[in-house]
Amino acid sequence: MSGSKNFVTSFPIYLGLAMILFISGCKTSFQTQPSMSSSDAKGSSSPTMPESRGEADPGGPRSRRGRATAAAPGRFDFYLLNLSWSPEFCTTHRSSPECGHGTGFVVHGLWPNANSGPNPMNCDGPAYNPKLTPKDLMEFMPSQSLMRHEWSTHGTCSGLGQAEYFQLVEKAWSLVVIPPDVKNPDHQVSISPLDLKKHFAAANPSLPADGITIDDNGSYLREVRVCLTKDLKGTHCSSRGDVRPNATITLRPAR
Repeated sequence: MSGSKNFVTSFPIYLGLAMILFISGCKTSFQTQPSMSSSDAKGSSSPTMPESRGEADPGGPRSRRGRATAAAPGRFDFYLLNLSWSPEFCTTHRSSPECGHGTGFVVHGLWPNANSGPNPMNCDGPAYNPKLTPKDLMEFMPSQSLMRHEWSTHGTCSGLGQAEYFQLVEKAWSLVVIPPDVKNPDHQVSISPLDLKKHFAAANPSLPADGITIDDNGSYLREVRVCLTKDLKGTHCSSRGDVRPNATITLRPAR
């Protein structure tokens, strides 16, 4: 009887210990199961998204700030006529057709610009056709590759056809007088950015003084830029450019 009594009194203890071990084993088994990833949760048939590298659509239009813009032809506020100092360009592009001919200023481009926000670029339009450019355009825009680039990047946003756009480029170039002392110098010219701007303003009294800007790399002239309305009247530029009065920049000789 004493054995049976001891078993009866001990059975609840054994049962309790067994329950504790069983529960502990289930908990450990549950915790050691591998967790499901988010991709597993979506199912193996879900496609893997390509890694984003922070790049805009290479086929889409871009602003000069590198952002893609929803550019529409003809939607801009003014033109920026870029007159590039060819000798500076030719220091790094010696094989270009414009180099080695004593050329001074050439037309880099006529760019549709916005008063605020990104400037329109790479608008929808027909591909460049060399047969639609004026024959004498090569005199001041001396490269077919330059013309092709300027049409596809900027001309398509003008709202004009290719022939009309380059006729407008031709007219814009004819409206700007290059000061005689920097037209085609065969020697190096050193001048302050402000004085160079004043030289252009004096030679072009129909243009507002703040409608001409100087672009340089701090030491050498790169471009003179002129702001024009859509009908090619002088207008104010939204950027002042380099107007340092006491600094000196250099115009490399035209050779």
